[in-house]
Amino acid sequence: MKLWGGRFTKETNELVHNFNESLSFDQKFYRQDIQGSTAHVKMLAKQGILTKEDEAAILQGLAGILADLEEGRLVITAGAEDIHSFIEEELTKRIGEAGKRLHTGRSRNDQVALDMKLYTRDQVKEMEELLLSLINELVNLMEEHLDTFMPGFTHLQKAQPITLAHHLGAYVEMFFRDHGRLCDLYERMNYCPLGSGALAGTTYPLDREYTAELLGFYGATLNSMDSVADRDYLLELLGAMSIIAMHLSRFCEEIILWNTNEYQFVEIDDSYSTGSSIMPQKKNPDIAELIRGKTGRVYGAMLSLLTTMKGLPLAYNKDMQEDKELTFDAIDTVKGCLLLFTGMISTMSFCKDRMEASAKNGFTNATDAADYLVGKGVPFRDAHGIIGQLVLYCIEKKIALEDMRLEEFKAVSPVFEEDIYDAISMKTCVEKRMTMGAPSREAVEKVISIYRQRLNKNKM
Repeated sequence: MKLWGGRFTKETNELVHNFNESLSFDQKFYRQDIQGSTAHVKMLAKQGILTKEDEAAILQGLAGILADLEEGRLVITAGAEDIHSFIEEELTKRIGEAGKRLHTGRSRNDQVALDMKLYTRDQVKEMEELLLSLINELVNLMEEHLDTFMPGFTHLQKAQPITLAHHLGAYVEMFFRDHGRLCDLYERMNYCPLGSGALAGTTYPLDREYTAELLGFYGATLNSMDSVADRDYLLELLGAMSIIAMHLSRFCEEIILWNTNEYQFVEIDDSYSTGSSIMPQKKNPDIAELIRGKTGRVYGAMLSLLTTMKGLPLAYNKDMQEDKELTFDAIDTVKGCLLLFTGMISTMSFCKDRMEASAKNGFTNATDAADYLVGKGVPFRDAHGIIGQLVLYCIEKKIALEDMRLEEFKAVSPVFEEDIYDAISMKTCVEKRMTMGAPSREAVEKVISIYRQRLNKNKM
């Protein structure tokens, strides 16, 4: 069934129909379509546009269709142009003439705008929960690894000693911001477009605020043309999801590196790894690699929709049908990545001894050694040069700074005393950094307390 055709004298070419149809993908939001129609009918009856008899028949019919679709008794088959026409046709089959009055006072333009908003709104909430679950798992790991020392890196070169808790905290910050972006998006998008008609509203006395209230929106949109002609909330969502995917990808890149023989910082659980068809020794970080790879897929969706929208005059254009498959795929991709990443992280083991040894062998305490000399009255520039000499000496001897004998220290500078060993220990290097956001145990514990408060607040 088509929702149009009166002024046409020929049937649509089959190829044209197939090119034009959206049922193959917009059936994804049949629940939202029925939800929107239910609210619309209640509003029409409240306004006296539909009789109470028609209201009762339509609502009963819609409820039956929903139940049959949910339980598999009704199958969405090809033939209809979109999910809206499929449901209206099925409704008319079941209840007769009253079904034809379902579409009173609305257009497919505002109907599809509503359905997409309802679907997106639901998905945003699900994604928020997935992010909070990931954050909670990372905070758990932070609590476990307050004293797990490791090298911090710049330029992929070992820089200064930190703890694994501090490193994980950096990603907690990123994912909290990702969560905040989704919350902000929700606030902007949660206004109801239904009642906007094709572009210029309708002559029926609709109560748009009542419809919005029934559907859980903050209110009705304020311009009918904008309501049907823009998808910036989807672009904003795709942007937010692209950033989420980017953060996941960066973390996965580190896990892939940490999983190598050269690092041996982590052991990925067998359930999140795969083997080689030819090399029996291999244990590949495929999940981390796939998450990293799927990031490009999400970026592609954002760029595609931006490109689709950039040249569209007001108001609605069929080009906008292209928003659905792109967005559906990106949402499913990001949700899947979040779920799998959380599982991978929660089952991963960290090689504490290996991480601490890497920090020691990378001269990550060199800055603290220079600070030690400054504390003894040596100008910083001179201290920097002295420690540079010691590092060169250690590289030649294949030892760490803390492996040097005191006489070797004194041979370079007589200022060194026995207390140099405490000054350059991993624990001292980390624990001296006590400012908010620094890696000391005390500082990180304060931050964890803040994270717990945020998580508890979001549970309310």
